[in-house]
Amino acid sequence: MQRVVGVDLLRGLAVLGMFTAHVGHDAPPFWSPSGWLVVADGRSAATFALLAGVSAALLSGGPRPLEGPRLAHARARVLVRAVALWPLGVVLIGLGTPVAVILPTYAVMFALVTVALRWRRATLLAAAAAFALVGPVVWAAVGEETRAAGIPRLPQALDVLLGVHYPAVVWMAYLLVGVALGRTDLAARGTPARLALAGLVLGVAGYGVGALATSALDPRLTLGRALVSIEPHANTTPEVVGNVGVALVLLAACLVVARRVPAVVAPLAATGALALTAYCGHLVAIAVLGSSVVWSPSNAVLVAFVLVTLAATWAWRSLVGRGPLELALHVLSGTVADAVVPEGRRPAPQPQPVT
Repeated sequence: MQRVVGVDLLRGLAVLGMFTAHVGHDAPPFWSPSGWLVVADGRSAATFALLAGVSAALLSGGPRPLEGPRLAHARARVLVRAVALWPLGVVLIGLGTPVAVILPTYAVMFALVTVALRWRRATLLAAAAAFALVGPVVWAAVGEETRAAGIPRLPQALDVLLGVHYPAVVWMAYLLVGVALGRTDLAARGTPARLALAGLVLGVAGYGVGALATSALDPRLTLGRALVSIEPHANTTPEVVGNVGVALVLLAACLVVARRVPAVVAPLAATGALALTAYCGHLVAIAVLGSSVVWSPSNAVLVAFVLVTLAATWAWRSLVGRGPLELALHVLSGTVADAVVPEGRRPAPQPQPVT
C-alpha cells in the first residue's frame, strides 16, 4: 500500500484525539485553557473511520483502482483484515475499560466497503450521502428502549449495525467518503485547497443547519431534536456532514504540513502509521491504570499518554518499520490473499513503447 504522509499525520491526530476524548479533561467554558479539548469528542473517531476508507482505497490502487485478479487480491486483503479486527475488538472489550471500542464496527464496515472498491467517486459520494441521510433515521427508529445507557441490549452482531456506539448504518458514510478521497490524487498541488474549501462548506452547512434546527424546534419534539443534534456521537445527518467537513479541512492542512516540514511532524506521522498499535496500546494502558483515568480525567495523564505514544511510535517506526499489529495484519492478509488469488500478485502490465 502506498503511504501518504499527510494521511498518516491526520490519522495520528485522530488517535491522539481519541486519547483526549477518553482521558482528557475538557473543563468548560470552551475558551478556557482546556475547554477547547471538547472538539476531540466524536470528531476524532469519525476521522479515524473516514481514514479507514482512505486506507482501503490506497490498498486497492489509490487514484487508479486495480482491476481483475489484482483487485480480487486487494479485496481479499481488506476482507482478511476486517475478519482479524473483529476478535481483536472483542479482546479489547474484554479488558473491561469504560471506553466504547470501535474495532468491531470498524471490522464490519471494512468488510462491507470491499464491494465499493470499483465504484466511481460520484457513486461513492452518492452512497455516502444516502447513509448520512437515511442511516440516522433508521438508527433513531430502533428506539432508546432497545439500548440501555451505554450498555446495548442488542446482540453484538446487530449492535455494530444499530447500537448506541458507532452504528455502521450511519458510520458507513465516513468510510465511503474516505474511499472517494483515496481515489483522489492527494499528492496534486491543488488538492489541499479543494479539500479545505469543500470541508469549510460542509462544516458550516452541517453544524450550522443542526444548530439552527435545534434552536427552532419545540423542546417537546424530542425525536425531531434528536435527528438534528450536533452533539458528539449524536449520529445525525448534521453531525455527520459537519464531522466530514472538519476531517477534510484537517486533511488539507496535514497534506500541506507534511509536504513542507516532514521532519517536524515525523513523530505524529509515525503514530498515524502505527495507529492500530497505538489505539490498542492506550486501551491496555487504561485497563492497567484503572477506570479512574476515564471517570476522573486528568490532562496530566493525557500529556503522559501523548508523549509516551509519540516517542514509542517514532522510535519503532524509525528502527523497525511497521508496528507489531500492523505487521501481523499485513502478513496475514497478504498470505491469505496470495493463497486465494495467487494471480493477483502479478504486477500490472506496463504499456509498451510506441516504435
